[in-house]
Amino acid sequence: MDLDVGNRRVFNRLGGPSAAPTDSSKQQKVCYHWRAGKCTRFPCPFLHRELPHPSGPTTANGSGAPKRFADDSGFSGPVPRRGPNFNNNHNNSWGKMGANKVVKKTEKVCNYWVQGNCNYGDKCRFLHSWSLGEGFTMLNQLDGHQKVVSGIALPAGMDKLYTGSKDETVRALDTNSGQCMGVINLGGEVGCMISEGPWLFVGIPNVVKAWNTQTNQELSLSGPVGQVYTMFVGNDLLFAGTQVWNLETLQCLKTLTEHTNVVMSLLCWEQFLLSCSLDQTIKVWVATENGNLEVTYTHNEDHGLLNLRGMHDSESKPVLLCACNDNSVRLYDLPSFSERGKIFAKHEIRAIEVGPGGLFFTGDGTGFRVWKWTEPIATS
Repeated sequence: MDLDVGNRRVFNRLGGPSAAPTDSSKQQKVCYHWRAGKCTRFPCPFLHRELPHPSGPTTANGSGAPKRFADDSGFSGPVPRRGPNFNNNHNNSWGKMGANKVVKKTEKVCNYWVQGNCNYGDKCRFLHSWSLGEGFTMLNQLDGHQKVVSGIALPAGMDKLYTGSKDETVRALDTNSGQCMGVINLGGEVGCMISEGPWLFVGIPNVVKAWNTQTNQELSLSGPVGQVYTMFVGNDLLFAGTQVWNLETLQCLKTLTEHTNVVMSLLCWEQFLLSCSLDQTIKVWVATENGNLEVTYTHNEDHGLLNLRGMHDSESKPVLLCACNDNSVRLYDLPSFSERGKIFAKHEIRAIEVGPGGLFFTGDGTGFRVWKWTEPIATS
């Protein structure tokens, strides 16, 4: 519906598009300032709502409900080779949800609320929260680093949480009190950090540092060129960026080449390897009979991808946490990739780590936050 204001025709802020075709495509543009939560014009010549997504043909999954992994499935472990009866027609359950569709959320965090001066309170049309979705909540936020937190690790059997940052340091925090127990100066920006058993692996430019948190043994794995943004350890192999290394011989075994931009994160899910990149895709890899890896499914995003982590929610359902370079984390059910919710931040979330008891951690330029899956609400 259009309103006449003087000699101008102004799109109604709250109404839908006119049934008759418009003479100008300008009226069908969404207000940039409204999206940022800053528009003060009334009336405004642009839309104060998102345009509907274009409709198109959809393909239903004839099997109905999506196939799920077993409840005891994990996110780490060896990658078994598939058998001779494997059907390589990509007709699997990755990204399929039957008749359901992924709902694209358009909610944004209120800029005035972030600055502490929003006057609308509960009536504000934008989010006054760092998360969107049900089933999880933030417990705490811890500070200390001078720059972006780019790695979080919780070694098995330890009472210390380790955080790495672009300020070239690693900090050890007591898991009970949150107090800093020590600081390690590395002399290079931390690109990523993981733990495997008592070992702590830290990726910095041109090298991977390894510490045994129980014996204090220290190793340096040379070979990577440039900043190491992602690592993963499984089946005596170290996946560092696009390279796969043998931890015993320290030899590079193979290189992953399917992404068209920097690989930012790797994740092992049962017999699958998941990788994400700044090329805005998540690729699902599977091992062939001859030991190679090939892509069996590709999930596309609207933004570059920075980090992947997997865990189970309070109902033991597998969930993928996916950090994007629009300062958010998407939460997806697996293997369907249906969206569960979002987490927002002031800066890019460069680190995600999973803890015990439904805990998980996200780190950005303001520090890192502690989250937890909540118990499902009982229905009568």
